[in-house]
Amino acid sequence: MFRQPFNWREVDKLRRDMERLLESTGPRLARGRAANFPAVNVWTNDQEGVVVSAELPGVSAESIDISVTADTLTISGTRKPVDLPEGAQYHRRERYCADFSRTVQLPYNVHTGEVEAAAENGVLKITLPRAEAEKPKQITVKAAA
Repeated sequence: MFRQPFNWREVDKLRRDMERLLESTGPRLARGRAANFPAVNVWTNDQEGVVVSAELPGVSAESIDISVTADTLTISGTRKPVDLPEGAQYHRRERYCADFSRTVQLPYNVHTGEVEAAAENGVLKITLPRAEAEKPKQITVKAAA
């Protein structure tokens, strides 16, 4: 019985085709792992409390929803597709359009009534003041008499 040699080129082509297929479904399914959209930075300082910045290019301020409960922030919304001119077709499409939601655990409880958000140049900045009960208290040490 005659056996054909194993063709590694065919396996490599199949792998490339599968990667291309997965990547075409958008970042959420690319290579089998969930994408974190929007990308966020979280930092704290004494003046502002917790500051979260999120990259949201192509997302209008009207389509962003922000909710805060105690120490959890959720950013959700929709990135809508851009209408192509009549007769135009994509040659490459990497920016996906879909609903998104991102939940971030904050380092401490925040005062939800004073949260502020502003968007500029595709970056959303959310300022979350620290809850009064969460602020460190100075304790005076009394000397024993």
